[in-house]
Amino acid sequence: MLGGNPAAHAFKSVGGCSSGPNHLGTPPIRGILASMRHIPITSICFAAFLLIAGSSVLVTSSTSASSSDTKVTAPIKSPGSPVFGKAIKLFNGTDLAGWTGFFQDKSTDASQAWSVRDGILVCNGQPIGYLQTDLRFENYELVVEWRFDPKKGAGNSGVLLRIKGEDNVWPNSIEAQLHSRNAGDIWNIGGFPMKAAQERTNGRRTTKAHETNEKPLGEWNRYRIRLDRGNLTLEVNGLVQNEAAECEQIPGRIGLQSEGAAIEFKTVELRPIIAWK
Repeated sequence: MLGGNPAAHAFKSVGGCSSGPNHLGTPPIRGILASMRHIPITSICFAAFLLIAGSSVLVTSSTSASSSDTKVTAPIKSPGSPVFGKAIKLFNGTDLAGWTGFFQDKSTDASQAWSVRDGILVCNGQPIGYLQTDLRFENYELVVEWRFDPKKGAGNSGVLLRIKGEDNVWPNSIEAQLHSRNAGDIWNIGGFPMKAAQERTNGRRTTKAHETNEKPLGEWNRYRIRLDRGNLTLEVNGLVQNEAAECEQIPGRIGLQSEGAAIEFKTVELRPIIAWK
């Protein structure tokens, strides 16, 4: 004990000092405390408070820096613009390598509905189901170029994003609509966690923000789809038609629907997001 001096007790609780000389040869702490008898008690208390606060900051910083398992509870600024990796051609222009089919009758033979002709991925629309990637992707920009055959008329299809769970027609996912004149609509399949514009949402469908800007039948259209963490952006022929937020962040397969109508795809290319700056 240092006696009845409250200041002495305060300093001991912070630093755990002994009463003998320190290693620098400075006066013993008893002498220091004795010299403080004439200092107002309020000043001593304030000094003790500063020492306690400073010690807490140093201990916290040291602990955080030395332990990689420490969880950061302070707010973290969201990363900025995405950095893209090398582009991946999901459709190689030659065959269906890297893709698997799934149809209503549970069959998986993709060639029932899908084929490659002159470098084009062709879907005849039957049976009902989808073609999906073998690999799963989470954060990326996906470019899809598609068209409908004017001789066969307008059609229907969709791009399925972050497919999760068991195969089913239709699987739990986000659909970027390809139904003729409705490209840019978002369909929520199976209650996929996400938030879309409430004023344009009716049930599972969130309609596009602008009038259709698809090209005439027979001409190629271009989808640019970005999934960046929880954010989804659908751009049709250079115009952002829809967005959603707080999409569940999970790696999932990418799918193309066979939905009863003929449709052709020229490009299915993905750029993974590998970092943010």
